Amino acid sequence: MSNQPFEGRYEGQYEEYDPYRQPQQESQDEQSPQQGQQGQQGQQQGQGQQPGQGQPDWQQQTQQWEGRTWETQTHPSVPAADTAYLPPQAYPAYGEPQGPQGYGGAVGDPLPSEAPAQPWTPGAEAGAQQPSAEPVGVRIRPDGIPLADATPAEVAADATSDYGPATVTGNARITDAQRARAEGRSPIIEPGMQPAALTAVLALLLSGAAAIGQYALVVPLVLLQAVTAAGWFRLNGMWPARQGIALAFAGALTADVALLAAGRENAPAAILGTLGVWVLLTLVLQLRSHADPDTRMYGLMATVASAALAIIAAGHLAAEPDAVTVGGVAVAVAILARALPLPTAASVVVALLAAAGAGIAAGGMTDLGTQGAFLGLGAGVCALIGHRAASYDYPSRFVHFTAGVALPLAAAAPAVYLLGRALG
Repeated sequence: MSNQPFEGRYEGQYEEYDPYRQPQQESQDEQSPQQGQQGQQGQQQGQGQQPGQGQPDWQQQTQQWEGRTWETQTHPSVPAADTAYLPPQAYPAYGEPQGPQGYGGAVGDPLPSEAPAQPWTPGAEAGAQQPSAEPVGVRIRPDGIPLADATPAEVAADATSDYGPATVTGNARITDAQRARAEGRSPIIEPGMQPAALTAVLALLLSGAAAIGQYALVVPLVLLQAVTAAGWFRLNGMWPARQGIALAFAGALTADVALLAAGRENAPAAILGTLGVWVLLTLVLQLRSHADPDTRMYGLMATVASAALAIIAAGHLAAEPDAVTVGGVAVAVAILARALPLPTAASVVVALLAAAGAGIAAGGMTDLGTQGAFLGLGAGVCALIGHRAASYDYPSRFVHFTAGVALPLAAAAPAVYLLGRALG
């Protein structure tokens, strides 16, 4: 194959690269394309002489690279406003002949006039960024809580519900206690009718089990003591507090076993002895804690109070069966009457009168007779005290169904035991 370039139809345009070619041959190869470019010399006169002409020998002998490079000249950018208002164009179908018009219209046609821009006002921009005070489809109650559009019956039902209504604004549902705290209302929130009904059911179970026998009374009593231990910790804002609840419940079970072993005659010694031992045990456990002094003191008081209430509830097991029967019926009626939608003072009076009347009715079925009115009245007073304690400091629904159920019966146990022994 010859090292000379192909001299045919494409002479002067292409050449074959040979890395072993001598500089003399390269100079001849470089002159060949120049012969085919005689017609373009007029365009290249302003750019300088051709390679190899009028140059020294050392420059002619040097291999030079001639090729296209990237264009470095900058062009002005076309503003977007020139193309933003182009009218829609109708393009011909495939195969149809196109006229002399260019892309986008006839050559030389003026662009359409731009739409006048609206003057900028600060108030309009601020109004566009700020959402409306009341979203579409949402109503605002007088207390400031947004309500989704609903019928009047749904709005009235929502006023008595446990949680606030679901809103389209993404606000979380809040409880009645959280709403009352945010609005600065009274920290006293009554448990309501449902916890009162559970209290009445548990009180009637105690009353019926006492009529059956002492060992039958242990079953509802243990349930009462467990709910009392858990409810007191939740009432004080300490949850889950598993260790404290387990410790208080263990004290209650110990008191029950001691009562069954010692008998009703030695009931005070069994209850007070168990309470003393558990207070000492709680103190030792709190001293071993690594928490700060305030936290240990708060935990000590809550644990001691929970254990004391659970152990004192064992007084139902130590009392006379007739006293437990009358006291259970009186507590059930008093709590149901207290849950009626009446003013506080009137509700308390009605509850006490109902407790006394229930004591008379239940006493007529036992050996107490009319003296059951005093027992029922005393048990009703203690039950209302426990009911009031379960209503304090913005209690949650869980507090109402634990402490609100158990505290009335646990608080009535000393009155049932003492009045039962005095009247019996």
